[in-house]
Amino acid sequence: MVIARIGGRVTRIKPLVAGNWKMNGLGGSLSELAALRDHLAASPVPEADAMMCPPATLLTRAHEVLSGSGILLGAQDCSPHPSGAHTGDISAEMLADAGATAVIVGHSERRHDHGETDAEVHAKALAAYRAGLTAIICIGETEEQYREGHTLDVLRSQLEGSVPEGARAGTTIVAYEPVWAIGTGLTPTPPEVAQVHGLIRTVLGQMLGDSEAGAMRLLYGGSVKPSNAADLLFVPDVNGALVGGASLKAKDFYEIMSVYAGSGI
Repeated sequence: MVIARIGGRVTRIKPLVAGNWKMNGLGGSLSELAALRDHLAASPVPEADAMMCPPATLLTRAHEVLSGSGILLGAQDCSPHPSGAHTGDISAEMLADAGATAVIVGHSERRHDHGETDAEVHAKALAAYRAGLTAIICIGETEEQYREGHTLDVLRSQLEGSVPEGARAGTTIVAYEPVWAIGTGLTPTPPEVAQVHGLIRTVLGQMLGDSEAGAMRLLYGGSVKPSNAADLLFVPDVNGALVGGASLKAKDFYEIMSVYAGSGI
């Protein structure tokens, strides 16, 4: 399947389905990771990669559960600082030490709940690179911005402010999550998603060059669930999903991944 076009070139990108548990999950929740591991061992989906981002308290134990499974482990946030007097913060180096290979930065809930700016997201992405982690950089517009027709301008501004100049396709993923769709059950239409992801690819091309932008994974997030995954994940320039609530149950997450089974990607 053709899933990226930029600068006259066509690129095939292996999709990624990443689960964000947010502030959910205790030790007993690791049984869901074990169930997902067993699902994928019994019925693999080689056409896509899987990643799970549990809370920091579970990272080390999750790493043990997922060891050898091929399921990637990510974290949900990091400090821009490598160490020091920053009580309560967790550095990217600490996340890597716990077994993570990626970290989400700039999620809308961080931007809203903690007032994170594009500059802070930019700094956290650089911290991820410093620690050898992939940065999953989130962008998205509010409902008011969407209804007023400002989506594309908002996303361009967030990309330009949040994505470092040195970003590369091998160490950077961009996740588009319309704020008004997160946890609401609402989703943009496939044509709207295609327009937005096409713009993201174009802006990244202007920032980083067509080669890097054309190879970078662009994820869609916001109320992705088994019932709408097939409609959303085969939109042009969508290279997977960042899944919230549906990632808490192995069965639901596996069903989302399974839309790629046999796709030939």
